[in-house]
Amino acid sequence: MAGHYPPPAGRPGQPPYGPPPQGPPYGGPPHGAPPPPPYGAQPRPAYGPQPGYGPPQRPQGPPPQYRPQPYPQGGPVAYRYMPPRRPPRRSAGGTVAGVIGGFAALGVILIVVLSAVSSHHTSVSTGGGVTASGQGSGSGAPQTATRATATNNKLYTSGSLASVSCHLPALDTGSDSMRRFMNQLSDCLDATWKAQFGKIDESFAPPNRVFWLTPGTSPCGNYPAPGSSAFYCPANNTMYVGLKHVIETSGDESVAHFAVFARVIAHEYGHHVQDRAGILLYGDHLMDQSDPLGRAEASRRIELQAQCFAGEFLGANKSSLPLTQDQYTALVLDVQGRGDENQPVDKRDHGSGKHYAGWVVRGIKNQDLSVCNTWTAPSSAVS
Repeated sequence: MAGHYPPPAGRPGQPPYGPPPQGPPYGGPPHGAPPPPPYGAQPRPAYGPQPGYGPPQRPQGPPPQYRPQPYPQGGPVAYRYMPPRRPPRRSAGGTVAGVIGGFAALGVILIVVLSAVSSHHTSVSTGGGVTASGQGSGSGAPQTATRATATNNKLYTSGSLASVSCHLPALDTGSDSMRRFMNQLSDCLDATWKAQFGKIDESFAPPNRVFWLTPGTSPCGNYPAPGSSAFYCPANNTMYVGLKHVIETSGDESVAHFAVFARVIAHEYGHHVQDRAGILLYGDHLMDQSDPLGRAEASRRIELQAQCFAGEFLGANKSSLPLTQDQYTALVLDVQGRGDENQPVDKRDHGSGKHYAGWVVRGIKNQDLSVCNTWTAPSSAVS
């Protein structure tokens, strides 16, 4: 049983963000109607569950080329899907609004705790193989947001991410290896995004990290949800990652393809970036006010932007990681196989395989954050 970690420091009533259904949570039978998610006592859901439940269907044909093709071509991909649900939302007065079907339970974010924490971090053992670290930074996020917060955010004017010469340790299937890998990658992400916010004279506090081996609970709900491995909870500015589940929910992708796992973490971290910039708050507003189709599109804009932010980081550090052709191909095939195009239109909250892959490739190839503005993109580009 997981213990306690730092009290929530963020906005109350926020859902968890993360990767798409599977691919942002996983599990459930590949065919037929999936079982309903375990709602239980999940007062605040998380964002960013990775879509896809089980091995992504690999498209047919030649592998994608690093430069010529933005994503691999092929027929529709099958995946297991758990109906997303939205966590309760905070009203303008700070109270929690009702829970509406959305995308919260889908996934769980992959982030791991520092084995040796920096002096500016606090670290608390939470039992069950779980550790939490970070500096609760809830006060840094904007408390109000308008459409301009998402469409004309200052972050888009900050240019390209600078390389931090991110070198990652060798990865094997052991939990200790995954912990070292995730910690090093998270440190790189901390340095990268802090420097980027500095370009626009904005402060940036990195997210807390919780890496777990046994079930536990967060302000955004219990984990793991069926098949889920990672999520971001804005209520306490924390990324949650299952050290074993991240491999299991990848369809047992070879750990040699480390870029597949690095992309998941960079995606979840992208939700924290959105939170710090106020973009997530605006997205929450749309998901509270819109009709079912509007909510689904708002969710796709959130998720596809996190994909692009992940691509920007991977592209900026492609030489040191290194992001080789083999790593790139494995990454693109993985995300292309996590599309939700076969789901009912009002449940399509992460995007088709084409766009789920296309936006991460866009970030890798175009080193400028302005290309990640999903909020001004036409609906056809975020379908």
